[in-house]
Amino acid sequence: MWNKHPKALPYLFLSEMWERFGYYLMIGIFTLYLKDVESGFAMTEKEAADLYGTFIALVFLTPFLGGLIADRYWGYRKSIIIGGILMGIGYFLMGVHSLTVLYVAMTLVILGNGFFKPNISTLLGNFYSIPEYKDKKDEGYNIFYMGINVGAFICNFFGAALYILLGWHYAFMAAGVGMFIGVATFIIGTKHYVGYDQKKGTQEGDMPFYKIVLFILVPSVIFGIIGWFIKGVGTDGNYIFGSDSTDAFIFACIPVIFFYSSLYFKAKPENKRPIGALLSIFAVVILFWAVFKLNGSALTTWADRYTDRQITGTTDDVFRGLSLADQIKYQKDSVAVYDAQFRLQKENGIVKKEVNYPLYFRNVKKEKLPEKGATITLWATNLSQSINPGWVIMLTPLVVAFFTFLRSRKKEPSTPTKIAFGLLISALSVLVMVAAVKAGANGTEKVSVWWLVANYGIITIGELFLSPMGLSVVSKLSPANITSLMMGGWFLSTSIGNKLSGVLASMWDTYEDKSNFFWVNFGLLMFATLLMFSLLKQLNKVMAEKGIN
Repeated sequence: MWNKHPKALPYLFLSEMWERFGYYLMIGIFTLYLKDVESGFAMTEKEAADLYGTFIALVFLTPFLGGLIADRYWGYRKSIIIGGILMGIGYFLMGVHSLTVLYVAMTLVILGNGFFKPNISTLLGNFYSIPEYKDKKDEGYNIFYMGINVGAFICNFFGAALYILLGWHYAFMAAGVGMFIGVATFIIGTKHYVGYDQKKGTQEGDMPFYKIVLFILVPSVIFGIIGWFIKGVGTDGNYIFGSDSTDAFIFACIPVIFFYSSLYFKAKPENKRPIGALLSIFAVVILFWAVFKLNGSALTTWADRYTDRQITGTTDDVFRGLSLADQIKYQKDSVAVYDAQFRLQKENGIVKKEVNYPLYFRNVKKEKLPEKGATITLWATNLSQSINPGWVIMLTPLVVAFFTFLRSRKKEPSTPTKIAFGLLISALSVLVMVAAVKAGANGTEKVSVWWLVANYGIITIGELFLSPMGLSVVSKLSPANITSLMMGGWFLSTSIGNKLSGVLASMWDTYEDKSNFFWVNFGLLMFATLLMFSLLKQLNKVMAEKGIN
């Protein structure tokens, strides 16, 4: 496999694998840590989901700036190394039990990802501009994407074992160690990047950096402050979009979106249609990320509260031996007290953090409840985060082989067509969760983990049709002098989608019928699907004009 691709691919693959090991280890335990009433910050579901959504949104907003700086000033290699170091330090600080330190750590991760994420993807794309590798670009990005998910798969096992055995801080430290291994791996491969790491510099017609600061970054900060303090017409605290942080984020995005729109209007005639095509794709995939990124919030809640996580026999022995499971004792009286308090809080509209923290036995069938005082073993909730990357690892070779087969018969669909079908398949995955809600009698009974496995399996196929293809199409259509900047635009759409994901997740407790929560997600994805298919003719025409598929 490797000998058909650039020699730099294994180093970029492993660097990204370790970087994602750290990131997804942190994300897998983030909301659980925030909601932990003993060792975390005792946040409610809404508070944790809102902070999670803001965090992952900002993580994918900064690639706009990181891509710009790499393109013009630092080059890709320096930007990637600096970004990785910032992220590693941030992970080490994240486990310090101080809200102030947590925010500092999140800021370092946000800035670090801005330099790391778009530039390693752009550097990879540079190698596939060579005629020898040009027709293997989609395949190369699929392989690279599998590296992302190898790291995302294994990290949760380390995270579970460490926070069960030693506590949250050691799990976050492991994320930092993984990040530094990724940086070291990237540095080892330096000799293979020669000639492909050249900064583009400022080109004729480019907006000077000081103007970007004055007319984009400063306005974004001002708009964000306005969004934070302004009050809208909503019922929840009179916010416009649901919370202070959401209002601030949406407002702060306005100048950045305006900047990307200006790229189209100011582009040279030969670049106008490709940039327009990319901006159209960016807009459509926002809704994909809004639903997909529920894996770290609403779907983690589903695994924690509504999924039967009890294990017995040999599985119990193995999981406890590997410190991947924890034991809890059934106290019938405490469950009764919880149920009474839970009813009281619903009647009064008051959320008490200690009460809101879920008890596992609340929705276990009576006939399945253990004897009072008995102990049962539960696999760690964050292990559910490994289902999606596990599917990616298994399905990537099949998807690559499928498209290779179609290519050999000259029937391979265009990259935009793959993205459109990715959206459709992702929409179908949500129907599995609608069925899961029905199977669990709307959360009154726990359901099998196989519902989550099936949901993740289907949406993973959609993801493989969409996410690596998005990275590929950016490198195919972007004008050479703003490739990394346009890669930052792809991550901007991811950022906005991530924030919308947090907004969706924060509304989880407001749905009496949980199936309606998933029907909303299905509707959003079907809308994006129809929009993408309506754009296909024009998008494919632009691809044909560029002589690419």
